Amino acid sequence: MSSLEIIAVLINILGVWLTAQRIRWCWPVSVVAVLLYAWIFFGVKLYSDMLLQLIFAVLQGYGWWRWSTGRSEAGKVRVGRLPRHEALLGALVAGLVALLLGAVMHHYTDASVPWLDALLTAFSLLASVWAARKYVASWWLWIVLDIAYVGLFTYKDLQLTAALYAGFVILACYGLHAWRKDLLAQESSQAVAEPAL
Repeated sequence: MSSLEIIAVLINILGVWLTAQRIRWCWPVSVVAVLLYAWIFFGVKLYSDMLLQLIFAVLQGYGWWRWSTGRSEAGKVRVGRLPRHEALLGALVAGLVALLLGAVMHHYTDASVPWLDALLTAFSLLASVWAARKYVASWWLWIVLDIAYVGLFTYKDLQLTAALYAGFVILACYGLHAWRKDLLAQESSQAVAEPAL
């Protein structure tokens, strides 16, 4: 456990908490967190996760832009349901990315766990895109991924990071509950506002 890992953990907790609260400042806070973790993952040869963090840094800009529109009167973003066709397409693309990235990492690098790292990386990208698009389903995917990451980081002896991801599971459950509650409230207020035909 290094001081860099401790700082990265604290900033990550803040970023996920802001996301669960639907406060758009989660995106710039998360840029700092992902850049710190890119460096940490490079040091422990989790190259797919290092690349993921660098891509996350770019995705933070997309999330910031998406969350700058469509806010409620309270200043929080409006959330939505994930369309089935978008869920299937996303899962298919993430699966293909995982296979390609895993093959590259397996054959061309000294990556520690290339296939699992690639799988978690690809589906983390999908979860991040869904979160940027304000889909409640992003939290379900984050819960599954965070549980898997706890095991991976424990295996890599990144105990503090494993504990962080265990905390992410709890925060993701909170985010799921909060977003589902707000989605139901949005849908019910929209139904009341729509005129009867």
